[in-house]
Amino acid sequence: MASRRQVLGMAAGALAAAMARAGEQAPQGASLGATPAAPLAIGETFTMESKILGETRRINVYSARAWNVKPDAPLPVLFMLDGGVAEDFVHTAGLLQISVASLVMRSFMLVGIENTQRRRDMTAPSDNAEDRKIAPVVGGSAAFRRFIHEELMPQVKARYSTTGETALIGESLAGMFVLETFLQAPGMFDTFIAIDPTLWWNNRHLLKTTGDTLRKRKRLDKTLFIASSGEKGQPELAKQLEDALVGAKIEGLRWQMTPMLEETHMTIGHPAAMRAFRTVFKPPA
Repeated sequence: MASRRQVLGMAAGALAAAMARAGEQAPQGASLGATPAAPLAIGETFTMESKILGETRRINVYSARAWNVKPDAPLPVLFMLDGGVAEDFVHTAGLLQISVASLVMRSFMLVGIENTQRRRDMTAPSDNAEDRKIAPVVGGSAAFRRFIHEELMPQVKARYSTTGETALIGESLAGMFVLETFLQAPGMFDTFIAIDPTLWWNNRHLLKTTGDTLRKRKRLDKTLFIASSGEKGQPELAKQLEDALVGAKIEGLRWQMTPMLEETHMTIGHPAAMRAFRTVFKPPA
């Protein structure tokens, strides 16, 4: 059975192909009163050379503004993992658009980071031999985090008018990267959204160390939103993470664990993202 990411990738790939075909000449017999088809663009895209990663990375950008927000007004930025057009960017941009238009979410800029080697970038090193079989290279999360912090975030700030407020969202392996970033580099973002994170990685090392890592911090003025599906094993892992967060008792930390047991690992993405946007980015009363 295809995974959720494979299914969404195929669907997004089909959409991208359709958008490309839109630029082709109209077929013979088309109405003479119709204009030639043109590509449909919903945002902006650019590439940048990463010295840290030693490769070119593509970045996709979409701004969702409420009707009363000026076109040149600075926006907070939601950095999105798995942010390619053939990945999760297009449909997540749609969630932002409808949420902002419905006034259940503040205006935001979405910055999608397209993958090159997903399983390399999203994972920490693992002592588990089975983990290391999922890809030719794993364990590159620290370098990927440096790329985001030292190269991408300054590039976005230079290109766009932003408020300085930042957030990070990811699902599955990317959800694990979000949690790891929250624990190891909480100063990078104001809000962290982890959807059905892969907590079993490296013999549950992240779970086992969360409490001790948090207790080293006296205060943490951050927001953390976690959603967990009913997929086999996930509720148990989510409960362990929740217990660690409860036991840490960190001042200033605003966090929420949202069990979505009716969802599977394949289906949780959209409803969890919508729930997160309405919860942590809701407009002021």
